[in-house]
Amino acid sequence: MASAWADLRRAIGIMRSHGPSQVQFWFLALLIGIGAGFAALLFRRGIEGLQAWAYGTDDTAHIHSFAATLPWYWLILIPTLGGLAVGLILHFFTDDGRVRSVADVIEGAAMYQGRVEGRAGLASALASLITLSTGGSSGREGPVVHMASEISSWISERIHASGITGRDLMGCAVAAAVSASFNAPIAGALFAMEVVLRHFAVHAFAPIVIASVAGTVINRLAFGDVTEFTLPTTSALEFYAELPAYLILGVVCGFVAAALMRSIFFAEDVATHVQGRIGLPRWLRPAVTGLMLGVLAIWFPHVIGVGYETTSAALTGKLILHEAVIFAVLKVVAVTLTMAGRMGGGVFSPSLMVGALTGLAFGLIATAIFPEVSGSHTLYALAGMGAVAAAVLGAPISTTLIVFEMTGDWQTGLAVMVAVSMSTAIGTRLVDRSFFLTQLERRGVHLAAGPQAYLLAMFRVASLMKPLGEKDCPSEEELWEMVQDGLYVDGNATLESAMPVFERSQALHLPVLSISGEDAPPELWGALCHVDALVAYNKALAATAAEEHS
Repeated sequence: MASAWADLRRAIGIMRSHGPSQVQFWFLALLIGIGAGFAALLFRRGIEGLQAWAYGTDDTAHIHSFAATLPWYWLILIPTLGGLAVGLILHFFTDDGRVRSVADVIEGAAMYQGRVEGRAGLASALASLITLSTGGSSGREGPVVHMASEISSWISERIHASGITGRDLMGCAVAAAVSASFNAPIAGALFAMEVVLRHFAVHAFAPIVIASVAGTVINRLAFGDVTEFTLPTTSALEFYAELPAYLILGVVCGFVAAALMRSIFFAEDVATHVQGRIGLPRWLRPAVTGLMLGVLAIWFPHVIGVGYETTSAALTGKLILHEAVIFAVLKVVAVTLTMAGRMGGGVFSPSLMVGALTGLAFGLIATAIFPEVSGSHTLYALAGMGAVAAAVLGAPISTTLIVFEMTGDWQTGLAVMVAVSMSTAIGTRLVDRSFFLTQLERRGVHLAAGPQAYLLAMFRVASLMKPLGEKDCPSEEELWEMVQDGLYVDGNATLESAMPVFERSQALHLPVLSISGEDAPPELWGALCHVDALVAYNKALAATAAEEHS
């Protein structure tokens, strides 16, 4: 036993100093996949258990139906208390009172060598668990993805992983989390590469697949090899005749997805403005949101939780036209309130529900107008589900596959692909490519434009400047003259703000100042040379290109 522990410590030491070998990396991918799979399983079980306790039913799969039988004051009290708990958790354990989710994982992969925040992430997971258990209208994939990324970040720190290794390990964690959440190993692997890593490098494919399969095994050991939804079948002839209708459905879903995303961002801005105007403490913001959701749930309990009961009803055609339209609108309202109120959760499951309801409504209308060439209206619900989700996530490939894997219906691929392609083409042009990238853009993180835009923000001016007195550094007198002409850059800034000054002034170097505040005089640190900035930027671009094509 002692020799085994010694061998393990020796292996860890080698990985820290030289990085993991290919075999060691695959072994780490397997371990991360198992860990992320269990994290997703525990999160799902935690939601079921807390939801059963809060609402007093063991049948959490039909929570909407049961909630309709509860007294109105319980429907208000449960989400209000849940929101209060969420607000207190985020107030004490995060710096900004904001839940961490998929957007933060994408940022960690691109900007922080495959690392995410630990303390804030754990608090966000707990907050999201409470939100989803007490009436919040969001999804569980966002918290699960961030939880899994915390596991990979912890391992990356332990082995001193490089940026490439850290990102690949994060991709493994994300793939396992998604596959374990939805019993979708193919989509899980592609989601990690399409959404988080944002490349399909060959070197990352094998370990990510290993982790994704491991996560799926954990799911199937707990729930069996079953799909989330079951669909009726339809005639192949009628299906092919309807393809033009699926093109139109894709256009409709693209606008619906854009409306969902823009509603969330608009409501978040309004809520922040109102919070500031009335002086509402940030820890009360989720509680107020819970109160509003509770009032909405009195008449429409379908907005509670993830919404798989209503999604399943749409996919099996158990709703009529006006129900599908009303439930879709109300779900958008509920998701908007939940996300703007900073209660936690993700947007994938809500987008599936909104898409299924949109598709069903469209299908009921289309089959009524052209009954002689129409198949089942439930196929429109399936295609709509994939189309809205793909536009929201900005992930047409993995979303198409996850719809197939969640339903077990691969024969309707053309319909889903046609609708997804059209919705993605429209929806991604009405925001910054996806919901997550738009979130980051609103925070000033410019990942949507590609590495040529965000890499500049990774270099601090102070790390590239030449200090005063160093060789090739201009004299102090020359630098102060440039400062008087308004040409300088803050030493705590990044190349993102320095490069436009170079371009505007055509200067070969810029003074670097320490700007402490209005009362304190600026301190001259040195000079930033244009050539040094360009060299650092070009090296980063080359390294990114090499990683994406290796």
